[in-house]
Amino acid sequence: MLVPSLGVFGVSAIFYLHSRVKFEGKILLWKSPSEEKPVESRKLSGLILKNALDAKEQHKKYELVQRWLSLDVALKNQIKACLLQTLSSPVPDARSTASQVIAKVAGIELPHKQWPELIGSLLSNTNQVPPHVKQATLETLGYMCEEVAPEVVDQDQVNKILTAVVQGMKANEGNNEVILSATQALYNALGFAQANFSNDMERNYIMRVVCEATLSPEVKIRQAAFECLVSIGSIYYEKLALYIQDIFNVTSKAVREDVEPVALQAIEFWSSICDEEIDILDEYGSDFTPDSEVPCYYFIKQAIPALVPMLLETLLKQEEDQDQDESAWNLAMAGGTCLGLVARTVGDDIVPLVMPFIEENITKSDWRQREAATYAFGSILEGPSPDKLMPIVNVALNFMLTALTNDPSSHVKDTTAWTLGRIFEFLHGSMVETPIITPANCQQIITVLLQSMQDVPNVAEKVCGALYFLAQGYEDVDSSSPLTPYFQAIVQSLLNATHREDAGESRLRTAAYETLNEVVRCSTGETTHLILELVQVIMTELHKSLESQKLSSDEKEKQNELQGLLCGCLQVIIQKLGASDGTKHAFLQYADQIMDLFLRVFASRNATVHEEAMLSIGALAYTTGPDFTKYMPEFYKYLEMGLQNFEEYQVCAVTVGVVGDICRALEDKILPYCDGIMTQLLKDLSSNQLHRSVKPPIFSCFGDITLAIGENFEKYLMYAMPMLQSAAELSARTSGADDEMIEYTNLLRNGILEAYSGILQGFKNSPKTQLLIPHASHILQFLDRMYMEKDMDDVVMKTAIGVLGDLADTLGSNVGSLIQQSLSSKEFLNECLSSDDHLIKESAEWAKLAISHAISF
Repeated sequence: MLVPSLGVFGVSAIFYLHSRVKFEGKILLWKSPSEEKPVESRKLSGLILKNALDAKEQHKKYELVQRWLSLDVALKNQIKACLLQTLSSPVPDARSTASQVIAKVAGIELPHKQWPELIGSLLSNTNQVPPHVKQATLETLGYMCEEVAPEVVDQDQVNKILTAVVQGMKANEGNNEVILSATQALYNALGFAQANFSNDMERNYIMRVVCEATLSPEVKIRQAAFECLVSIGSIYYEKLALYIQDIFNVTSKAVREDVEPVALQAIEFWSSICDEEIDILDEYGSDFTPDSEVPCYYFIKQAIPALVPMLLETLLKQEEDQDQDESAWNLAMAGGTCLGLVARTVGDDIVPLVMPFIEENITKSDWRQREAATYAFGSILEGPSPDKLMPIVNVALNFMLTALTNDPSSHVKDTTAWTLGRIFEFLHGSMVETPIITPANCQQIITVLLQSMQDVPNVAEKVCGALYFLAQGYEDVDSSSPLTPYFQAIVQSLLNATHREDAGESRLRTAAYETLNEVVRCSTGETTHLILELVQVIMTELHKSLESQKLSSDEKEKQNELQGLLCGCLQVIIQKLGASDGTKHAFLQYADQIMDLFLRVFASRNATVHEEAMLSIGALAYTTGPDFTKYMPEFYKYLEMGLQNFEEYQVCAVTVGVVGDICRALEDKILPYCDGIMTQLLKDLSSNQLHRSVKPPIFSCFGDITLAIGENFEKYLMYAMPMLQSAAELSARTSGADDEMIEYTNLLRNGILEAYSGILQGFKNSPKTQLLIPHASHILQFLDRMYMEKDMDDVVMKTAIGVLGDLADTLGSNVGSLIQQSLSSKEFLNECLSSDDHLIKESAEWAKLAISHAISF
């Protein structure tokens, strides 16, 4: 039996073993008092219990939730009682583990209207109890708010939770552990406080307590309080006007005087306000008033006279021994990032505030001052108008090229190369009227960049980034590019960088290949002969990597990474050369050798490389067209392996996409392989192990297969259509979903719609078109439900109106009356016809024509 004194160790063991009873028939009981158990054992047993309640994978999490819900009620009550009792344990680790497990159970039970007494039990622990019990209870409330959706808890309970938490932040006789747990709990509870933040008195009280906590003598409390402010800035931006001056005062003090963890959170508050205002300005432009639902209060614009100098000070606080190869976040990085967000928020207004700092520090003898000035300049290049920046950039460019070559500090060179990349990214290309790169300076720029490619890895990696954006600026050039005379030298320098002994540092090898890909992608026809030579070079590199034998695990990992990069490079080359008939013909002489290399890569059975090789094969199929048929007998086994690869779901998703590429290339020549492919796709959809991200491309693939084989898809209809209908019904239930779920739902809907579109088009003009008539009403119901939900994105809207047209075009008079009876088809069509998106409008005009023919037939 389970005895009350067992605490976490006994509870977790009993629950874990109870779970195993169903499968292995083993029973074992502990009866020793939990407080005598070793702390590590109790932590481990708590972890076992927590892992028995939750998992990262959605399908596994669902299984564990159902398992808990199906447990005997008496047993669950015993477990929960012991968990609550363990909150009183004198052992901190036991209390903390119990807090986490209680929250996990609450996350399962409260949405099912179970354990209604939990919140009341916890709240009773916040009054007249020892400090360690109060601390554990507040920690539990915080974890619970993290696990449970706000709508699950009624407002009366929310009020009581917030009261307990805010009181815990104040009246605790100086007990820092209680205050810290309360402050952390508030952070998690803020999403529940919508009604409270709408009440002036309650909001004022909460804000006062939080601001007071930012001045606590305890570092962790100050840090947690600023984390609360960051969250408040994001959730309750529209409520901040009365408090923004006080918040500036406490954040400014923290940035200038406090320890780094606290100062970082203080800067993060202003970054979060920038994010909010950027989103508002991007969405509404100037089409809002102070009475708008989400007004912009221009907090950043008002604050910049004091905010910008504060951020510039942080740029001078680089660490003595900071290593550019490390990604550790520090005060200077946070300040520069926030400065960049401020520039995006206020635009031109930031330039006169930053330029004096740059001019004062850019030539100083201390590398920190030169680096800070360069970082400040690079940070403000996105946001201000080109007209405001171009005169400054034209003056600065020569100075920066000289610094990249001659500055004695690697840190300054690193930031200079990064800043050049930002110049090329935002102020170079077809959108800029006055070009930065001219015939007069192009050679100097290329010469300096290629010379600096030989610098230390962190500098060379940033130079690769600058070359990347330099090349990208010419992607829309049709004939001759200023980079063409230097193409061979650029490619050779990048290849040399990949062969450096230190290329594994600072992502240099990866950056060099990514830049090589972009240089190839943005090149013009004048470089075709050089790209064909590059094909042979990359093929040789891939062949050499496949010949390596008896590698250590570390060497094997590096080899796999290299093979992935080489496959990615070949993919870009194949796409480039396959884009026109002239270059395609020249490339095809290498197709057999490349395919042989890809098959050898698959034989190495590495997931990362498989993904890149699969994508490359999709490009090869598109380029070779029907000739790809000759590769299918040998390739099919690897295609099937990819479709079965649940564990590396990205590989599975990419493989599904490649099936679509092959269908478009082979058309009806894919037919001999369709039974195997469809069997595996249907099996994938039926499995609860399949990652949800793979479902949309699988549905879309149904459409690709039908377009390829036409009426031969008949034998799969009885399996595919019910799955599509079921998924369509599920995807229509989005009320209350969060942004991430809505985004996924739109991906799923688009996959379903692409399936319907492909099936309708594939059966058009076939005698077997009649087979689709029974499904027409379900398709129309799906379109109606999506329209009524009002949460379609533009991509789904375009595909949906296209499906309405396909339905009318393929089934004609058989669906004319159904479309007329549809709840919303006419409204949906009219909305699409008046859309600002020309692609939606074009699809709608075609659909209108098809519908008019179907109705009048």
